[in-house]
Amino acid sequence: MAPTAGVATTRMTIGRLSAHTGCHLETVRYYERIGLLAKPSRTAGGHRVYGAEAVSRLAFILRARALGFTLEQVRTLLRLVDGGHYTCGQVRGLAVEHLQEVRRKVVDLRSIERALTDVAARCVGGRAPRCALIDALFGKEILSPSRATP
Repeated sequence: MAPTAGVATTRMTIGRLSAHTGCHLETVRYYERIGLLAKPSRTAGGHRVYGAEAVSRLAFILRARALGFTLEQVRTLLRLVDGGHYTCGQVRGLAVEHLQEVRRKVVDLRSIERALTDVAARCVGGRAPRCALIDALFGKEILSPSRATP
């Protein structure tokens, strides 16, 4: 991958990498542990040192995650990129599959929204000792199946 625009090709510590990308230090370490990021070289004092390739790869991972790709989907995309023999059609196929998953989740979230709206509308609020939501969660009040489960 090409270095991220505006990133010096000098090497940087994990702190600088974290600050530059907005990725938490522990998340960087986690991505290394699970193999999404290569183990970096280390200084004589044992500190991690990252180059432009790591910055670019981490930016790729973060953007993919922001689009809702799972870690396994990110791994698949990176395997295609790392192999250098991917086609736009392969990547499009993964994107379309992910889009279908996102659309299913949107339907589920709308169902949850309707159920919560209904229960919240029945809550009187205030200091009453009874609550429609608590009753519904304990099963004391029956919600219709289409609204009780996503």
